[in-house]
Amino acid sequence: MTTRRIRGTAAVVAMAGAVAACSAPGDGGADGGTSAGSVVIGVPSEPDTLSPLLGYGKDGNSKIFDGLLARDADMKLKPALAKALPEVTDDGRTYTYTLRDGVKFSDGEPLTADDVVFTYDTVLDEKTNNTARSELDAIKEVRADGDDKVVFTLDYPYAAFAARTVLPVVPEHVAGGQDPNTGSFNTKPIGTGPYVLTGWSKGEKLTFKANPDYWGGAPKVKKLTMAIIADDDVRATRLRSGDLDGATLPPNLAATFKDDDGRKTYRATSYDFRAVTLPTGNPVAGDTAIRRALDLAVDRETMVDKILDGAGRPAYGPLPVDDPWFAGDIERSQDLDEAKSILDEAGWKAGEDGIRAKDGRAARFTLYYPSGDKVRQDHALAYASDAKKAGIDVKVESATWEVIEPRMKHDAVLAGFGSTGDPDFGLYTLLHSSLAGDGFNNMALYDNPAVDEALDTGRRSQEPEDRKAAYDTLQRELVKNPGYTFLTHIDHMYVLADRWKDLTTQTEPHEHGFASGPWWNVEDWQPTA
Repeated sequence: MTTRRIRGTAAVVAMAGAVAACSAPGDGGADGGTSAGSVVIGVPSEPDTLSPLLGYGKDGNSKIFDGLLARDADMKLKPALAKALPEVTDDGRTYTYTLRDGVKFSDGEPLTADDVVFTYDTVLDEKTNNTARSELDAIKEVRADGDDKVVFTLDYPYAAFAARTVLPVVPEHVAGGQDPNTGSFNTKPIGTGPYVLTGWSKGEKLTFKANPDYWGGAPKVKKLTMAIIADDDVRATRLRSGDLDGATLPPNLAATFKDDDGRKTYRATSYDFRAVTLPTGNPVAGDTAIRRALDLAVDRETMVDKILDGAGRPAYGPLPVDDPWFAGDIERSQDLDEAKSILDEAGWKAGEDGIRAKDGRAARFTLYYPSGDKVRQDHALAYASDAKKAGIDVKVESATWEVIEPRMKHDAVLAGFGSTGDPDFGLYTLLHSSLAGDGFNNMALYDNPAVDEALDTGRRSQEPEDRKAAYDTLQRELVKNPGYTFLTHIDHMYVLADRWKDLTTQTEPHEHGFASGPWWNVEDWQPTA
């Protein structure tokens, strides 16, 4: 899922009065612990589930689970539950992993190859409600070879397959007896990771304790609390009051802490972009001329400067400009004259009020953004302002995701996407027509045969040159008919009390706060004194 559900105003209300439930860091109150071993982090959203079978932690960095592989600070793959990187044979169609010795789940049961097989088989089962199933499309079979070897056989060579095996592994002896869609494992998970879930108050907080028997060594941070605070301003206020040890913040709010000697600001580059979905079925937003005009009307550089305080880059497509897969010839500046010309030629004529119309239909549509998200609000308002200069009336509305979800097949949404690791990871689910309207996949219901062909080539080809050519074609096609208006790529900003060392950031996906941020490796933190 590309956009996590945010719990909206209910979460803000719950958190605004939750000081007693989520005590100040280190005071030994309701959350317990001491300043030396307890950390409370404010994040904007919570997952819908804690089960990897339904997609939780699929890109790695889950604190409850481990995958066969993980990523280091430089985003390179490294062994986790596997002893080593996989042995690849049969011209890239067979991947063999040998499991690490002595790994146990937090309930004391040993990890075996059967647990790995169960995890992947369940995710691939069509009866499991996992919208990321297409990411494992290449798998033909996964089988155990004894207790400590797992063999994946692929239908076709998939260059990025090893990176897919950061998927967390779950215990068959627990999850195997439950319905993966409704079972208690979704809220009471058991894994091999560095932390164990101790409580989840929906819309309020999740609490974790260190796993003393973790195969990677017992963490020094003994208690970890993730406070769910949807509203950016509330999160910043609670951080400033000392109610939080750290938080993820938009750039303008993070900047207010720059002179705070007791806190440190971290900035992570990311693949996270903000875009406006333009649903194909919407009679205005789905019109190719409207889409092209909007693409030319937006002032991306001003959005970066004013909304992101410089902490980001213009987005000319789904891949950031510094990515090696970026098609360097697609960068474009705001061009209102060309936008107006495209609309004129397509029959969208300006009326007395400046708003265009065609065949009696006004160039007008609604754009939703999630309540409490100031960055998306500012993007939406700037987008509407730019669109109006071209004669397109965009009505901006805020709502919770519960309100937005039923509407997003027909109405535009200020959405967030972006995946690290390989272009296939983010682009296939964003654009392939086979996934149109599948939850948060292909929210624009985009359908372009040339893009589908490029996505299939990029996924199935082993040759880097062929893959590069395919993704170049894809990015140029998105300029000709953009199903989304790509706005900015955002750097993620975090502010944290300066009492731990060995904190680093990774290049991050859209999904952050929970699994990413300086706490991606919280199990490795060391106290400064």
